[in-house]
Amino acid sequence: AYTSPTVRAKLAERGEAIPSLEQALEQLEQEGTHTVFIQPTHLLRGIEYDKICACARLWAGRFGRLCLGLPLLAGSSDLRQLAQILVQSLYPREEALVLMGHGSDHFADLVYPALQTALRLEGAERAYVGTVSGWPDLDLVLKQLESDAVRQVRLAPLMLTAGEHARSDMAGTGPDSWKSRMEGAGFQVDCVMQGLGALEGVRQLYCSHLKELLQSDGL
Repeated sequence: AYTSPTVRAKLAERGEAIPSLEQALEQLEQEGTHTVFIQPTHLLRGIEYDKICACARLWAGRFGRLCLGLPLLAGSSDLRQLAQILVQSLYPREEALVLMGHGSDHFADLVYPALQTALRLEGAERAYVGTVSGWPDLDLVLKQLESDAVRQVRLAPLMLTAGEHARSDMAGTGPDSWKSRMEGAGFQVDCVMQGLGALEGVRQLYCSHLKELLQSDGL
């Protein structure tokens, strides 16, 4: 099931029908399913995760057992583990690493600066985390890069997949993309066009959440 109406609509135009969470649960109920596990692939306990929680609560009484798992970054242990994975997989010793997240109006947006702190504590002194539509934004990242006298930047998406945000907002040729603005500010930029899901350590983090979910008692 996909939670994004926009993504579902685009896939429908290509002839691929993907259900919403509500539609998937309705189908499972009609099939007489007794036990349901919902494991989100979202990054944060943000707005979309809150919607999943609300949906799960509404449907919980219609199954014998319904269990909801956690997003990738559900606690401080997840943050530390992700920081270790990113340092090992992406951090360039001779450059700076800038990670571009989506951002949110939700309180969970504080995960982004927390992740930057975790990266620094793992030894990545020139690692920076910014967001497209939250805080910190690109302007704050640029100020930090200039203050630290950085010249070379590895730019990577802090998203599960390298989709439209990575192609356009991060690495696009338009004047407002992160790559264009960084190059305009005098930085040499190398873009990594792969999402977090391509990293084995990240997949294992999701698997650990799923294992915990399978052992839970349900809502």
